[in-house]
Order: sequence, then C-alpha cells, then structure tokens
Amino acid sequence: MKHRTWPVRSEGSRFAALRLSRSGGKKEETHHYGKRFSSVTIPSRSSREESDFSKLPDDILLKIAATFTLPNLQTASLVCKSWRDALRPLREAMLLLKWGKRFKHGHGGVRPNIQKALDSFLKAAARGSTLAMVDAGLIYWEMGKKEKSIALYSKAAALGDPTAQCNLGISYLHCFMDDLLTEAGLRAEPPKPVEAVKWLYLSSNAGYVRAQYQLALCLHYGRGMDHNLPEAARWYLKAAEGGYVRAMYNVSLCYSYGEGLVRSHRQARRWMKRAADRGHSKAQFEHGLCLFSEGEMMKAIVYLELATRAGETAAAHVKNVILQQLSATSCDRAMLLADNWCALPTSH
Repeated sequence: MKHRTWPVRSEGSRFAALRLSRSGGKKEETHHYGKRFSSVTIPSRSSREESDFSKLPDDILLKIAATFTLPNLQTASLVCKSWRDALRPLREAMLLLKWGKRFKHGHGGVRPNIQKALDSFLKAAARGSTLAMVDAGLIYWEMGKKEKSIALYSKAAALGDPTAQCNLGISYLHCFMDDLLTEAGLRAEPPKPVEAVKWLYLSSNAGYVRAQYQLALCLHYGRGMDHNLPEAARWYLKAAEGGYVRAMYNVSLCYSYGEGLVRSHRQARRWMKRAADRGHSKAQFEHGLCLFSEGEMMKAIVYLELATRAGETAAAHVKNVILQQLSATSCDRAMLLADNWCALPTSH
C-alpha cells in the first residue's frame, strides 16, 4: 500500500570585519630582523587610530546591531563608552520587546492584551530592533493588515534579519490586501514568486531552516524558478538536518520514491521515524504502517494511536485491525505508551 502525501502548496549577531579606508601619505614602519626572518610590518600610530571601531558612526553601528539578541547587545555595549551610548536605543528596544511578549502571551503576571503588545513592539521597532519589527509584523498579519506587515518585514529584511527575510518571502508567495484596500474596493496584489525566492534564498543561506523548507517547496513546484527536484531535495535535507520536522518527512519521501535523491529504503525509514518522533502526524501514520508490515505490532499500535489522536482518520482503521490480534494486556500496554509519549524537540 503506497501513501503519497506531499504537502500542498499552501503549507508551508555577528560582527563583520569592516575595511576602513586609510588616508594617503602616511607610511607604515617596516623593521627587518635579519635574513632568517621575514620583514615585519608594524602599522603607524595614525593607521591604528583609523581602524578604531569606537569611531564608527552611530547610524552604522545601529544597523550592524539591529538584528542582535539581548546577550549580543549587552556584550557589544561593553566594548567602549561610545558603543554603549550609541546602542542605548537598542537596549531600550529590548526592554519594550520583553514587555510586548508579555502582553502578547500573558506572561509575567500580565493579562494578554494584543493592542498593548503591538504598541510595545512598534516602539521597539522605532528604536531599530528587527526582532520587534518581525513581532509587530506578525500581529499586523494576523489582524489582516498585510501591507503594514510587509512594510515592517521589508525594513527588517533589508537590515539582514533572516526571520524577516523568510516571512517576507512567504508573504510574496500569497495574495495580500490591506483591510483598507478591501474597504475601498481595490484589487488584491498578485503573488510575487520571483521576489519571494530572492528573499528565501537570503534567509536560507543564513541558515534559517523554515526558509530552507519554503525554498525547497518553490523548487519542487517551480514557483518563482524552474522546477528542480535535485535542488529541492538538497534544501529539504538541509532543513531536515536543522531540525525542521516537515522537511524530515519530505526527505523521507524523496528517498522512498527516488525523487531528487538516490532511492534508499533505509534512509527513507530513518527520516520517517525522525519526523514521527517529533510529532508529524502523517509520518506517525506511515511509520506505523511500516512497523505493521514488519510485524512490530506493539510499536505499530503506538504510532498509529498517536496519528489517530492527531487527526489521521485512516490510521484508526489500521490500528483497530491490529488491536483485534493482540491480548487485552498488550492493548493496554500500547495505550499506556501512547499516553506517556512526548515529542522530541524540533525547529517547528
């Protein structure tokens, strides 16, 4: 029995060395220490002063640190007094971001309040934090205010935030319309797959696994680029190795059908089990079928029961057939294992 269940299309703080120019006319000092050693070049004092990172303009420093998390920001603030002063807006943004998350999720002794959460995120975004821009963009998207959401994603993406780049790419894959445009009777914006792929590539190359999975889907279905199964499988595999459970499932299918990867039953089974152990319901169903075919009845029952609880109705029929072949004690044992089962951690 073959069950082919590809996902539908709808599924879906670092410092860089900066080269600073040197003014002409100043020669560097060169000392020679005999024939056995190469000459050693020692920069002159004025040259060292020109490479002083404490003299970076505040706006450049804020752009560099815009994607920083709190620990990285705190470390950067300790470099020198000028950096500490320049990064004050971002430190304030981190505090506002913290309160925004509290209001959004109802943590820290406060009641959930989405409007207060949005206000906090917007104030943090105004101080330059890309993390806050992404969170505010998510709230706007959930409110149906897609244009405002995309504006925030675009700003954060341009500053190099991988999450924003991914969200912007996904936004461009779908039609979007601001509520105000709807009320005015204007037409929705069409999808922009080519623009979407550009941002997904940037986010994927930065190691963001959700973007890698979305990029693989674009390659798989030829959205914004030519259909390319081997390249799609490569990105599925990258995302799977990074812990993205949907990608694990698709890697298993690639190995199972020999699409983009050399067919391998062993690798297909390995990745299917990994996805099942991390809560992917279709993987639990198909891994349960595999165990059933191998005669591993007890293990099969556990995975089929988990798939049934997750909404895979076809798994219930197979599970009931197996239960009829087991003793009451074995059935109870299998249900107990399912009750105590916990999914392994994933990258979503």
